[in-house]
Amino acid sequence: MSDLVVPAGPGVARGVVVPADLLHEQFSRASGPGGQGVNTTDSRVQLSLRVADIPGLTDAQRDRMLGNLETRMVDGVLTVDASEFRSQRRNRKAARERLAGLLREALAPPPRPRRATRPTRGSVERRMASKRRRAEIKAGRRRPE
Repeated sequence: MSDLVVPAGPGVARGVVVPADLLHEQFSRASGPGGQGVNTTDSRVQLSLRVADIPGLTDAQRDRMLGNLETRMVDGVLTVDASEFRSQRRNRKAARERLAGLLREALAPPPRPRRATRPTRGSVERRMASKRRRAEIKAGRRRPE
């Protein structure tokens, strides 16, 4: 098994390389279609990683990652499953891509807070005109007096 490469993105200028010895793979039988082979091949892949042990991260990055992933981790271990393909090789690749994507998203800084602005005069007028038209439509449905 080779190292897991997390591509560069927001919060990670050069990307991150997770050594292969930190990754733990487990294989089991996947459910679903596959004919007779589904009962004999261990094509489902579970890829686990202890997030706190990833080298090359600053303390701020590590804290951000642990905070963003805390709902997905059990005892500090992040686990990803892949069983959508019939071959173990493709499921291994899918699990690695999924794990790299999760780590990249977790390292991204939070978005800037939205600065509140007032609606434009034109948008207010359009909204009020739409409300008037809708009220007239509903008034036309009333029983005549």
